[in-house]
Amino acid sequence: MHTPRGPEPEASAHTTYGCVGRNIPCTVCRARPRVFLVTVGGVDYWRCQRCEATLMDPASWPDRMAEKAVYDLHDNNPDDAGYRRFLSKLLDPLQERLPDRSSGLDFGCGPGPALAQMLAVEGHSMALYDPIYYPDRAVLAGTYDFVTATEVLEHLHDPSATLVLLNSLLKPGGWLAVMTCFQTDDSRFANWHYRRDPTHVVFYRQATLAWMARHWGWSMIIPVKDVALFQKPGLIAG
Repeated sequence: MHTPRGPEPEASAHTTYGCVGRNIPCTVCRARPRVFLVTVGGVDYWRCQRCEATLMDPASWPDRMAEKAVYDLHDNNPDDAGYRRFLSKLLDPLQERLPDRSSGLDFGCGPGPALAQMLAVEGHSMALYDPIYYPDRAVLAGTYDFVTATEVLEHLHDPSATLVLLNSLLKPGGWLAVMTCFQTDDSRFANWHYRRDPTHVVFYRQATLAWMARHWGWSMIIPVKDVALFQKPGLIAG
């Protein structure tokens, strides 16, 4: 779970919406230009006009050391009953769709891979990958019946490249299970708790996830708030 930060300034009084600038491609869909959304505490945020992702300006991205300092504060204890209930929002609808003894990868599992442990208890074989805590890239050479990414996508500096990788890791008919807080009301964005985490650099609206599904040819299910299940197309019988 995320560690709360202290109060931050309100949105800039001189904020203007709809101003086009900084011809930098969207990190999710590579479209350009982006539209300026808001400045909060000296940090600019942009809105992609194609996929509707909300993007922190790259000038404010934390470096790896700063990221790790924040991640080390997160209390993701696998023995915490509350944390396990939180993860069950994703696990339960995913488990309903998985064959027995499926193979899975917990991508961005963090220091305490609770979800992988919970899925292993259900009888699935689990591999772990995290660029900081479980950096063995050998697991990225395989393919899996499912891949989970809980509280991961919002941290990615290049989600487009990561989605290419995740798609390659899925077997035909495989599932990508994602958990991230969907961004909804722009008027509340400045004071939104999820924005306050300095390692969160991209925010996904439900429309963003729908764009991802269309782009990759995945089917998409939103079983509960903040959880999306994507299924890769299966093999075509010939």
